[in-house]
Amino acid sequence: MTLASPALRSLARFSVIASTLLALALAWLYHFAPRHLALVELTRYAPFLIYLVPGLIAFALSWLLAPLWRVIAALALTLMLTAVMDVSTGLRSDPLPSDAAAAGVRPVRLMTYNIKSYRAAFRWGGFVPLNNEIASQQPDILVMQDAREVSRAGDLPFGMREVLPQHKLYAYGQYAIASRFPLSDCRRGDISFRGEKHEYIRCTVDIGGTLVDVITAHLLTPRAGLNAARFELHQGLDDWNHNVADRMTQVDALVRDLVPLRRPTILAGDLNAPEHSPVVRTLMATGLRNAFSTAGRGWGYTHGHSLKPWVSFLRIDHILVSPEIGVTSAHVGWRGGSEHRPVIADLLVPVRQGLRQPVDKSVDKPVDKSSGQSK
Repeated sequence: MTLASPALRSLARFSVIASTLLALALAWLYHFAPRHLALVELTRYAPFLIYLVPGLIAFALSWLLAPLWRVIAALALTLMLTAVMDVSTGLRSDPLPSDAAAAGVRPVRLMTYNIKSYRAAFRWGGFVPLNNEIASQQPDILVMQDAREVSRAGDLPFGMREVLPQHKLYAYGQYAIASRFPLSDCRRGDISFRGEKHEYIRCTVDIGGTLVDVITAHLLTPRAGLNAARFELHQGLDDWNHNVADRMTQVDALVRDLVPLRRPTILAGDLNAPEHSPVVRTLMATGLRNAFSTAGRGWGYTHGHSLKPWVSFLRIDHILVSPEIGVTSAHVGWRGGSEHRPVIADLLVPVRQGLRQPVDKSVDKPVDKSSGQSK
């Protein structure tokens, strides 16, 4: 059999057609399928790099065929990379909001980080890599999840205060918001499901006279549902269906609290869902947009490096911003501090120097030491 044999050319044509149909099917399912299709949601948590294999094979074999087949194979591979795997080019960055030129803007670096503090606290020097990563990124606003040790300490513990000496802190349950800018109206919100207590927190941040709502949330992990679907077959799929429904209950409650957006808004945290999932799409339907998709480059994957094969393959930590806020760049941080890479976005907040919106000082609460039940 030679390279130009009819059998090999037939295999090449079949490979190109199959990879194209696969890319089209996944792209449609990920972006247009009804949100209640839990089986589609299950495929979003597969290591996405395996989805490249059919496209790469088809593209290699397409060189045995006419140029049109190579074009089709290349387009299918591009569709898989962008619409399914969420590769970002950063070409959509919007460094200046359309109505902000006359008002001026303030650059703000925001970082979201699931620090897994309960593991760091019981590991010798466990906070050192976390602190080093935070110090290297120099965020103006840092929101943290799985940060119960921060909440219990009532201040930034284990050397974190030295890293963020000027930051004000609001901490509750598993959450913390640390900000260079004044905080007010800090409170928690309810995103419970099926009788299980679960919360998020929010603060109003005064940035050069502009009040910005900053919210951080950690939605239900899909881990138990994924393991059940993997090992328990039919019963496992029922568990997975419940898992998906519970996260949608959470995000629906969060949206009810947010809408309408009263002022410039940033929502950041471990949402435990990729951008094209119904969870994140429901949030973005409120008018928020994803900072990494807007101005990041590459995969932006934040989770998976603690699992075999030890590479990040899911983008489940997000920074979402309202239209008033510009995004100049976004990237993910180092993998060594936590099971989650942090996400960092450089934002531009429109400010009107000398014009201050009223602050409700009666609810200014810098630290809340009470224990929450968020998971």
